[in-house]
Amino acid sequence: MEMDWPRLRERCLLVEDAAILALNKPAGIAVTGERHDTDIVELAAAAGETLYPVHRIDKVTSGLVLLAKELPAHGQLTRQFNKQTAAKGYLAVVESTGLPDRGVIDLPLRVGRKNRVRIAAPRESIRVEGGRWFVAAADLLDGKNYPSVTEFTTVLRTDTRTVLALRPITGRRHQIRVHLAWIGHPILGDPLFDRSAVHPRTHLHSWRLGLDASWRTPPELRLEAVPGADFWSPVGIDSAESTAILDRARTALNAQ
Repeated sequence: MEMDWPRLRERCLLVEDAAILALNKPAGIAVTGERHDTDIVELAAAAGETLYPVHRIDKVTSGLVLLAKELPAHGQLTRQFNKQTAAKGYLAVVESTGLPDRGVIDLPLRVGRKNRVRIAAPRESIRVEGGRWFVAAADLLDGKNYPSVTEFTTVLRTDTRTVLALRPITGRRHQIRVHLAWIGHPILGDPLFDRSAVHPRTHLHSWRLGLDASWRTPPELRLEAVPGADFWSPVGIDSAESTAILDRARTALNAQ
């Protein structure tokens, strides 16, 4: 993994202005706050650049990450994440087939033993009706739980794998990874849930982000980070085919 900040910055840069920096992060490097690990914020600081993460994506996740270069922009942008008004789009490759064209995973999360995120109910209590996965209120475990909703659209099917475009309505830690695993469709290469150990990376990609940005003209940020060839490798498609899939995913998320 490239750990030289100037080169990483140049290679991954998507958009930059006086207030923000958007990167297409490779899988395998943390954004900030990972114990015993070098992260983007730390690398930048060591090179003399102060950055404030607007949001986080997991170390194993590739794709779009937005960082502020000044505190007023950071405050304006993070408030939209806190209020759940930021428009987020992800892509994932999952093992197995059988998912509907569209679905909603409405499963509350909780933090369990050893700080592990899990569904706030027994696995056997998860129900699915009309493309919606949920649990009855009576089945929720005692203690603190966090309402969590993920919408998805199927954009590619192969004999054994499925590519999903996902919109996390809430923004809980590990939300997409836990939701997909607990309904029986773990993300390929996910170290928390995929025990096959045959994939060199986790096939989850932070793809799109839409936010208000008062200092810009027009006053908005509409960002996309195109996945690399390594993301598509499990489904064996070329760049032309991936462009068509992204067009289909874009249409699906815009319609939601």
